[in-house]
Amino acid sequence: MSADRTGSGGRALRLEADGGSRGNPGVAGYGAAVFDAVTGETLAERAAPLGKASNNVAEYSGLIAGLEAAMEIDPAARIDVAMDSKLVIEQMAGRWKIKHEDMRRLALQAQDLVRRIRESGGDVTWTWIPRERNKRADKLSNDGMDGEVITSDYWRSAPAGEQMSLLMPDEDGERAVPEPPVVVPARTPPTPRRIVLLRHGVTDLTVQGRLDGRGGIDPELNPEGQRQAFAAAQGVREQILGDVPYVVTSSLSRAKATGGAVAQALGVPARVDADWDEQSFGAWDGLSFSRIRDLAPDGLTSLRSDPDFCAPGGESHRDFIARVLAAYQRLLAEVEEGQTVVVATHRKPIMAVLAHVLDLDMATGWRLGCGPASFTVVDVFTGAVTIERLNDQHHL
Repeated sequence: MSADRTGSGGRALRLEADGGSRGNPGVAGYGAAVFDAVTGETLAERAAPLGKASNNVAEYSGLIAGLEAAMEIDPAARIDVAMDSKLVIEQMAGRWKIKHEDMRRLALQAQDLVRRIRESGGDVTWTWIPRERNKRADKLSNDGMDGEVITSDYWRSAPAGEQMSLLMPDEDGERAVPEPPVVVPARTPPTPRRIVLLRHGVTDLTVQGRLDGRGGIDPELNPEGQRQAFAAAQGVREQILGDVPYVVTSSLSRAKATGGAVAQALGVPARVDADWDEQSFGAWDGLSFSRIRDLAPDGLTSLRSDPDFCAPGGESHRDFIARVLAAYQRLLAEVEEGQTVVVATHRKPIMAVLAHVLDLDMATGWRLGCGPASFTVVDVFTGAVTIERLNDQHHL
């Protein structure tokens, strides 16, 4: 089955690999999964036991198995390798030395595969990811440690009838007899978990350009904000994929009112999670931007660019990100494939999630638009995330 080629090199793939050892060294195994980097579709999985070995040897073994699987899909693939092993990623990227003999041997094997990929016109890049974002490979490596061998090549599947039967001569060479056709089930398109991030409607403070965070004045929606909330409910309805178990809102009044309108329109309960609250701006809450500049000329710049800066009595960006992303990960753990959950929240929490999935730094994240009562649609597949809509306000 030939792979589609787009741009330089071949098919864009994402490889997630892992390995583990119960005892280090102890009972070891590895796992790897290859995904289409565009669609998030799972193309191949590998897992196997290794007997007694170390964690690092198992991780390198998972990398090698994954690279070999990716090369079978497309020898000239553009592969983004993502692993939670900082050691393997840094060593393969050439930034750390390889001292242990077993790892040096496996690293040379992996480097040879990378060389062959690049000679074929492809490329390999290296990305470290936290453990919680490497769950598929982690599960496969545990399967390997349990003694299970997995060699699944979903990419080889083709719709029924695509493979032609062959005409073979009989033993006398006088006639041809067709072989029975090989029928392979059609591949099922990947089903995402859909998260709709909805910013609340306007308040009087929004209109006046005054900072409004967690622990401050907590204003209600004004009449225009109420209109926006009901309009947003209709706009969000168009984005629903499958079942909606509930709507999540922050604990602040404007988000609860906006999310409540959506929950009522969809006929589902609303659930409050305070970790989706806006950042706390402490003593600056309720102040205009011009007033804040008078009090602290560099304060707004620091608020946008310094992760450890916080307004007097407020919350730092680092602490804010930690709680919002914890809420996001909890949500992903609860939502099933084919379900949609709407989160009624605020500008910075939406920006935080998008910066996380797009791997943007703090300052760059501010370039993402997020108007009042706008919604952003995030589809989460196994091994991939796509932004389907951003700052959508067509319903207004």
